[in-house]
Amino acid sequence: MKLNKWVRAALAVLAMLSAAPGLARVEKISVHGQSLEGNTEGNSADRAVYVLLPPSYDKAKARRYPVIYVLHGYQMTAEQFVGWGPLEQRYEAAMAATGREFILVVPDSFTKQGGSMYSDSITVGAFETFTAKELVAYVDGHYRTIARRESRGLAGHSMGGYGTLRLGMKHPEVYSALYAMNPCCLNPRAITAEEGRKYEGLTPEQVAKGDFGTRANYAVAAAWSPDPSKPPFYADLATSGGQIDPLVVAKWHANAPVAMVAQYVPALRSMTAIGLDTGDKDFVRADDEAMHAELQRFHIAHDWELFEGDHGNRFAERLEKVTLPFFAKHLAFSTK
Repeated sequence: MKLNKWVRAALAVLAMLSAAPGLARVEKISVHGQSLEGNTEGNSADRAVYVLLPPSYDKAKARRYPVIYVLHGYQMTAEQFVGWGPLEQRYEAAMAATGREFILVVPDSFTKQGGSMYSDSITVGAFETFTAKELVAYVDGHYRTIARRESRGLAGHSMGGYGTLRLGMKHPEVYSALYAMNPCCLNPRAITAEEGRKYEGLTPEQVAKGDFGTRANYAVAAAWSPDPSKPPFYADLATSGGQIDPLVVAKWHANAPVAMVAQYVPALRSMTAIGLDTGDKDFVRADDEAMHAELQRFHIAHDWELFEGDHGNRFAERLEKVTLPFFAKHLAFSTK
């Protein structure tokens, strides 16, 4: 008996659905960071964390999976980041395309000033320690991970890309592969006395309502030049009394990944793979090209791409088609 075209089409769709893998599952959990307790900004030590689990996770009870930690950008929460893309769909598509399954973990690093810079600070909280140590320990203790560096990757966008390079350099025993997407804040931050003066004497209310530059200036100060004796911000700004404070500027420069490379060459060379990209119209392009050049200077192997786009307009597409496949290629998927 001949089937008409509509029946044939319906059967084809059913066949595709039955052959398609199951959907990923997203869990929103809370992870307490002991290292975050007592910060003077009053940021919560209980952090929201999104865990994306692959389709086979609930069925293959003996199976263990690599983990990719993905760090969000400045003035963004983990919830907003997961909704950008949306992340779940991009994750599922990348697994389907590569034939690899892995766990994604997205911690929330939003703070009173909009972002932690993934740094340790008594003002902001020890977000570097929390992200690289406490969070990893929690995930390995509560999920079926392959708990070794060869099966652990770190990625991030913008401030999260900064965090990727910072944490990767300083904690090579934790991660084996890094991918920084449009990373910000890589060059030593140049600030003039004239620019610095406009940030002095502001109230918390004025900063909260300030423009991007104002908020970012206070976020950087809170993360990199904390001062427990200076309420209400508990931080030293780059200028004091209208004059540049050389010590504060030195502290900021010490946290610039381009300047850090020379100190962490062995750590970077220990990575299985490093990826770095930026858009040709991205406002952070100069920083990212400087990082690429510095990695080349020290003969540190890495993937580099200058793609057509700006700071975020191609994030979701590239996460699916470039970043996650990068980890599917370079992480160890076996416990042996």
